[in-house]
Amino acid sequence: MDINISKAYLTIGKNVKKQRMKKGISQLALALEMGYESVSIVSMSEVGARDKHFNIEHLLKISKILQIDVCCFFEDVL
Repeated sequence: MDINISKAYLTIGKNVKKQRMKKGISQLALALEMGYESVSIVSMSEVGARDKHFNIEHLLKISKILQIDVCCFFEDVL
């Protein structure tokens, strides 16, 4: 994977974590609200484990759950 794309995914993951924590929502609670039965999608995507990352569908769902603009996840990406 291109290094710049990898960095972008990592930054997006960090931004999701920052916004999630600001709202006081656990990884499990977020995953359940997104429709998953496991925390793994959120936990791995927040840190880029095993090249996992959030896709646009995930980000749109998360922004709705956290009641924030999806653009917040792209801070410091460019």
